[in-house]
Amino acid sequence: MAMSGLRPAARLPMLALGMVSLLLGVLAGLSRLGWPLPPVAAAAAGFHGALMISAFFGTVISLERAVALGRTWAYAAPAAAGLSGVALISGAPPILAQALSIAAAAGLAAASLQVLQRQAAVFTAVLGIGAVCWLVGDIAWWVSDSLFAALPWWLAFLVLTIAGERLELTRFLPTPPLARYLFVAIVAWLLASAATGFWLQEIGLRVFAVGLLALAAWLARYDIARHNAHQRGLTRFIALCLLSGYGWLALAGLLGAQGALSPDHPLRDAALHAFGLGFVFSMVFGHAPIIFPAVARVRIPYHPAFYLPLLALHLSLGLRVAGSLDGLFAWRRIGGLANALALLLFIATMIASGVRGRAKK
Repeated sequence: MAMSGLRPAARLPMLALGMVSLLLGVLAGLSRLGWPLPPVAAAAAGFHGALMISAFFGTVISLERAVALGRTWAYAAPAAAGLSGVALISGAPPILAQALSIAAAAGLAAASLQVLQRQAAVFTAVLGIGAVCWLVGDIAWWVSDSLFAALPWWLAFLVLTIAGERLELTRFLPTPPLARYLFVAIVAWLLASAATGFWLQEIGLRVFAVGLLALAAWLARYDIARHNAHQRGLTRFIALCLLSGYGWLALAGLLGAQGALSPDHPLRDAALHAFGLGFVFSMVFGHAPIIFPAVARVRIPYHPAFYLPLLALHLSLGLRVAGSLDGLFAWRRIGGLANALALLLFIATMIASGVRGRAKK
């Protein structure tokens, strides 16, 4: 059992905890936009970022890592991350959620170290660094009792996890050595600027955003998605998800370089959601048909309908960002609701595909 990990059925409760955090995180975000929702959503409004990044993505990423590692102990990380979301939702003292999240991040870092020992490579090192960034962000949240202190580290956790996984696939392309050096330099830039934020928050965030812009350019130039966009079926769909996500990452970097990641900046909503929805969820949409079967052992056969939630996400986010740029809160508000509906459409599409997959067995 130590080498095989948990059975798929035993993983589902952890995935369910992550989905609960996603649901409440989305509702908390809508509450922040002024939509009338149940009191539990309004009470969680201040923890929107923690629910989405640490509780939801922390659960999903650490669960995927545990499955890949095949060690039973590694599943403690997604369990703790999922429970941290429950703690936030239930109104427990924040220190409980902070402790659970720190434990989860430490578990992911340990699992990532095991992966690095099995396969010493730049991409596995970057995945490990991403896990450590989550841990540093959690500790910063605990020490300062401020989610703002965790922001650059949590963003680094997500972007380095994604970039590390994409870097792995560049080995199938004739990538010049200079590209690898540039990638390492960008990672170092992101880490240094995140650390700078401990002393010079606004400057650190602006410099960090420049790193996001540089990484978007690197991924758009060297990722295999540029070639796969000319293929068909699922391969093309994934490639278009990735390339569109890199465009949103570039926009987040451009806005952030102008100070939009700072707490009171009028474009903060646009910058953060260009990153979180446009970039990160485009990656989720593209990789879900591959990752979910690996985690839950459920087939997700490709269907052209996969493009519907992706299109809905981009259009609704475009409306939201346009509302921020033009100072039209009504557009932001409607765009935020449409964002939530796009995520719901995505989940419904994946479930329908899973049902279709089971019917074909």
